Amino acid sequence: METGSAEAVAQGGPPANSTPVAQFFIPAAASLQERRPRTLKYGDTFALFDHNGDAHSGPGSPEGVFHRDTRHLSQLYLTVDGTRPMLLSSTVREDNTTLTCDLTNPDLFDKDGKMVLGHDLVHLRRSRFLWNATSFERLFLRNYDEQPRKISVELAFEADFADLFEVRGTRREKRGETHAPEVSGSHVTLSYTGLDAVKRTTTLVFDPAPTRLTGRNAVFELELAPRATHSLFLEVNCGAEGLKNQPPRRAFFAALRDARRALRNSSSRAASIETSHEIFNESARRSVADLYMLVTDTPEGPYPYAGIPWFSTVFGRDALITALETLWMDPAIASGVLGHLAANQATEVDAAADAEPGKILHEVRHGEMAELGEVPFRRYYGSVDSTPLFVMLAGAYLRRTADLVTIRRLWPNIQAALSWMTTYGDRDGDGFVEYGRQTEDGLINQGWKDSHDSVFHEDGTLAKGPIALAEVQAYGYGAWQSAAEIARKLGFGDLAVECDGRATALRKSFDDRFYDEALGTYVLALDGRKKPCRVRSSNAGHVLLTGLAFTERASSVVRTLMSPPSFCGWGVRTVAATEARYNPMSYHNGSIWPHDNALIAAGFSRYGFKREAARIFEGLFGASTYIDLRRLPELFCGFPRQRTQGPTFYPVACAPQAWAAAAPLFMIQACLGLSFDPEQSRITFEEPAMPDFLNEITLRNLAMDGRSADVTLRRSGSQVVVDVLERRGGVRVLVTS
Repeated sequence: METGSAEAVAQGGPPANSTPVAQFFIPAAASLQERRPRTLKYGDTFALFDHNGDAHSGPGSPEGVFHRDTRHLSQLYLTVDGTRPMLLSSTVREDNTTLTCDLTNPDLFDKDGKMVLGHDLVHLRRSRFLWNATSFERLFLRNYDEQPRKISVELAFEADFADLFEVRGTRREKRGETHAPEVSGSHVTLSYTGLDAVKRTTTLVFDPAPTRLTGRNAVFELELAPRATHSLFLEVNCGAEGLKNQPPRRAFFAALRDARRALRNSSSRAASIETSHEIFNESARRSVADLYMLVTDTPEGPYPYAGIPWFSTVFGRDALITALETLWMDPAIASGVLGHLAANQATEVDAAADAEPGKILHEVRHGEMAELGEVPFRRYYGSVDSTPLFVMLAGAYLRRTADLVTIRRLWPNIQAALSWMTTYGDRDGDGFVEYGRQTEDGLINQGWKDSHDSVFHEDGTLAKGPIALAEVQAYGYGAWQSAAEIARKLGFGDLAVECDGRATALRKSFDDRFYDEALGTYVLALDGRKKPCRVRSSNAGHVLLTGLAFTERASSVVRTLMSPPSFCGWGVRTVAATEARYNPMSYHNGSIWPHDNALIAAGFSRYGFKREAARIFEGLFGASTYIDLRRLPELFCGFPRQRTQGPTFYPVACAPQAWAAAAPLFMIQACLGLSFDPEQSRITFEEPAMPDFLNEITLRNLAMDGRSADVTLRRSGSQVVVDVLERRGGVRVLVTS
C-alpha cells in the first residue's frame, strides 16, 4: 500500500490504457536504489545523505534534513582545497543512531598542474546524528603526511524549505518568501515565510568559528602538523531551542549520549532474538533497530512512523499493522498506537478529509501545503481498513496483556469505530464494509493497495466503487470477534452476543459472495454493482489471518498463493502472473511487499500450514541477504527468483519502512506458533516449525505483566523442541503438537 496517500507509478506516470492518475503520485525520476541514501531519524526529524555524508537537492533528490514535512537543509557539500574527498567507507551504526563516513583527499594540484598533496594523506571522518530537531556533526581530520599541511575545508549549504510534497514531485504555482541569510560570527540563520504565514528557520552553528562565513558557505583554513588532528563541529537546528548555553563541541557529545540512551531504553522493552544463523541475526538486529528508529514518542505513547523518506509521520493503517506484527515482543507499541489513534478519531463528517464519526485516522501532515489545503492530508481519514484494524488490535492487545484498564479507557472509541462500520462503512446494508471517496481530491482507492489501478476486473478494466475489498472484510470479522471478547470482559453480555452474531453472519455471506471455485481462491473485491473482481491476489491471504475463511477453503487458498504464478521464490506477489494487469515492476500489481507476506504467513500458520509459512519466511530472508544493511524495503519487484541472483529493487521504495522492518519479527511468531495467556501465566508454542535456514532460535524476555521467560527452540529431526532457559514470576511454557 502506498502509505503516503499518493499513487506511485514506477514509470513516472499512469499506464496509457488507464484512467487519469490522482495528483499525489510519486514520479520515479530518480531511483532511491541507485542512490542508496544513508538515513537518520529522531522524532519528527529525518535526514537523507549520500555515502560521503553530503546532501544534494537536484531533480528527484530526497536528500537533506527534514522536520515536520519541510526540508530545512537541502544542500550540504564538503570540499577540501576545492575538491570533493574520496569515499573510503560509509556506514550507519547498528542501532541507527550515527552515520559515519570515512573520506580521504584525492591527488591535489595547483593552478599550474603541479601536485601539492598526494592522495590518501589526510583522513576525514564525518560523524552525524539527529537529536531534538537538530543535526549534529563532527568532522575529524588527521594528517598522516610527514610534513605539515595547509588545507582549506569548505562546507557549502542551502535551505530550500521545500514542502515534502514538492520534493516528491508536486508542482506549486506560488511559494512564500525566502529571506536573506543572517550571518554573525559562527552562526548563519536561513529562513522562509510560507503562504501559511509560518516562518520556518534553519540555524547553522560552527565550532570553531570559520575563517570565512557567508550565507552559503563556511571556509576553514587549517594548518595540520605531521600526525596532528583537528575537529570541526556543526549543528543544523530546524527551529528548535537546542542545547542552551553549550557550544557545539560540548553539545555534540551530550546529545550523542542522550540519543543513544533513548534508543537503548526504548528497544530494551522488547524481547530479544538470537539464532543459529549469523546473517539472519544481522537482519533481525537491523529490523529491531529500524523499528525503534521509526518509533516516535507521542503524548499517548510510542508510535511507529510509517517510513523514510516519504512517510515519516503518523499513518493509521501502517502503525496498526506494525503494532500487530510486534505485539508479541513489545505490547507498549500497540498501547501507544491505540491511544494516539483514539485521541485523533473523527467525530464529525468532513468531506474534504474523508472523515466520518468513529473513523480512524489515515494520515497526518504538518507542512505548508497541508496547512493550506493544497494537499488534503493535514488530518486525513481516507482509509477503509484503519477502523476495523483499530478494533482488531484492541482485542489482540487485551489477549496479549490482560490490560483491562487501557481497554476500558478505549471502550468509547471502540464503540464509535463499530458504529462507523455499521453505518458509514456499510454503505448499502449488506454487511460488508465498502469505500468511496467523498470529494475528487480524496484517494481513489482506500485499501492498503491504494494505487489508482490496484482494483480491477479479470479483463483489466478498473473497478468502480463503492468497493468492498476481501481483506477489509477479514479485518471486519476480526473486529467483531475482538469486540465480542472485549464486551464480555467489560460485562456487556448482550453486546457480546450481538457482535458474535455479526461475525457469524459476515463469515457466511463472505463465503457466498467472495469465494470463487474456478479461481481456487477469494476474489479481490466486489465493485459498486457487487460484481466480483475475479483476480488472484495476495489479498486473499489476509482472509486466513483473522479466521474468516471456512476451514475447507484454506488448502485451496494456500495452494493458489504458493503456486508459481503467485509465489515467485522471494514471496507472494500482490497479483498473480496470470492476471490482466500483472507487472512485476508495478507498485501493487505484481510486486512483493514484506508486510503483506508476513500477514499471509500468519494466516497460513493459523490454519496449520506452517511449512508454507516457513517457505515465505525463507524467501524474504533470502532477499534480505542481497540488500544493503540487510534492510527489507517497503517493496521490491516480483520477478522470479533466479539462482545466484538477488531480487530486483523497486526504484522509489522507502527504506526503512516500519511494517516491512517488523515483517521478519512477525514471521518468527507465525512459524513458532507463539501465543500468550497472561491470565493463566502461560506462553504456548503451538506446533512450532522452523524455516530451513534456522536450526535454533533463542528468545529472551518473553514478558507478561512482570513475569517473563527465556527459551531456546531447536530443530530435532522433523520436530522442534523447546528448552526453558529461565522463568521469572511463575510463568509456564507449553508446547502443543
